[in-house]
Amino acid sequence: MVPLLLVLLLALILFGAGFAVDLLWWLAVIVLVLWIVGFFVRPAGAGGKRGRWYRW
Repeated sequence: MVPLLLVLLLALILFGAGFAVDLLWWLAVIVLVLWIVGFFVRPAGAGGKRGRWYRW
């Protein structure tokens, strides 16, 4: 009974890790798209110059 519970627990942990990794990949893709859009669509800064939306 204990080995069966350990295998089920391991399967549950691996399923959760796989879901978290998949979620992080989608989050990284969304952030990349937003960064690219923000890079090309920048608001005008002071004095009519093109401003930067990031601080570096």
